[in-house]
Amino acid sequence: MQKRAAAERAVSLVNFDQIIGIGSGSTVAEFIRLLAPHAARIPGVVVASKASEAIAVESGLRVVELNDVAPPETYFDGADEIEPGFAMIKGGGAALTREKIIASASKRFVCMVDESKLVAALGAFPLPVEVIPMARTFVSHQLQLLGGTPDLRGAASTDNGNILIDVSGLKLLDPKGFEDKVNSIPGVVCNGIFAHRRADELIIAGESVRHLTQPQAMW
Repeated sequence: MQKRAAAERAVSLVNFDQIIGIGSGSTVAEFIRLLAPHAARIPGVVVASKASEAIAVESGLRVVELNDVAPPETYFDGADEIEPGFAMIKGGGAALTREKIIASASKRFVCMVDESKLVAALGAFPLPVEVIPMARTFVSHQLQLLGGTPDLRGAASTDNGNILIDVSGLKLLDPKGFEDKVNSIPGVVCNGIFAHRRADELIIAGESVRHLTQPQAMW
């Protein structure tokens, strides 16, 4: 119910006459389905995963490629955890790279979460890292040197055909700096820290729904 409440508030922020950027995950799935009654008014949606694309097509939305349209005005997505400065960890659903690309291309990023995703500092949720397969062992060693415990995510692969390594044991007091360190490791495609491209607005669903338009000192 909280995910649907967050998605409903997000739909109220949509400009239906513009290209919409859409992420991935369970809250986003609710959001996409709520767009269905407005499909005729939406010129196109840019989606971050094959899973979201399937739901969008089923909902009657026109899926377009980022390369073929002007950058989306607004990007809507969830988070696996988010701190008061609106930096977050994403990638539990394996779509982190495409999510970060579309979020970075969009002028406005609206994040939708329930209260369970709020944290004082990032790191409780294992950090997903997308890695070129041949670099698995090397990248894992480098992540250990940064203080993390890497774990290959089974046989899962991303929509880009790469592997995912989840890194636990981190407390990310400098998320922007750590995002840069991980991305500088050869073989890393992208990691799930969204600190350079934070949310601009945050919808939090709990007993009520809050819409925050600026970062907080604390929750």
